[in-house]
Amino acid sequence: MNLLVFGATGGTGRQLVEQALTQGHTVTAFARNPAKLAVQHPRLRVVPGDVLDAAAVQAAVAGHDAVLSALGAPAGHKAPVRSAGTRHILEAMAQAGVRRFVCLTTLGMGDSRPALPFAYKYLIVPLFLRSAFADSEIQEAYIRDSGVEWTIARPATLTNGPHTGQYRHGFPATEPGLKIKISRADVADFMLRQLREPIYLRQAASLSY
Repeated sequence: MNLLVFGATGGTGRQLVEQALTQGHTVTAFARNPAKLAVQHPRLRVVPGDVLDAAAVQAAVAGHDAVLSALGAPAGHKAPVRSAGTRHILEAMAQAGVRRFVCLTTLGMGDSRPALPFAYKYLIVPLFLRSAFADSEIQEAYIRDSGVEWTIARPATLTNGPHTGQYRHGFPATEPGLKIKISRADVADFMLRQLREPIYLRQAASLSY
């Protein structure tokens, strides 16, 4: 497939790019700072651009079979990158006729909130992650209201652990025994798997070990 990856220079984004190339896909990486990607491959094209620039996003989307987003908020960046960027992506997909979209958000969104440990729900999120979670809530609303064939990945705390392919997905918020962590490599594995096995079409799936 011909894939477009947004947020390609982040930890999960790099895993998406590398694993997609390993699987034989052709990949376009959209990056605000392409030098940070540090990946070279004959089937990789790096497009510089800011996801907050609607025209740049529109120019990048055309001609792809699917779009994957691992957008985050750069340190010190006060703009709602996740929601505004996702809105631009969805608008560009509608204009270009690209249907498949797999997007990273976080565990704790929507009906997955009860899965968060006490400290996250009542201390960490309210005190340190309030704006990030609010931005992701708007982001998910844009996705659900869109006409694309979407899947949302809601991972627990991200780690730099190995690619195992062994993780829980699509579990209820009351699932016992969750470790509330998962490697970025396994999140990328899940997101790319949705292109082959779209069992979570127009659904949000929680991810954790």
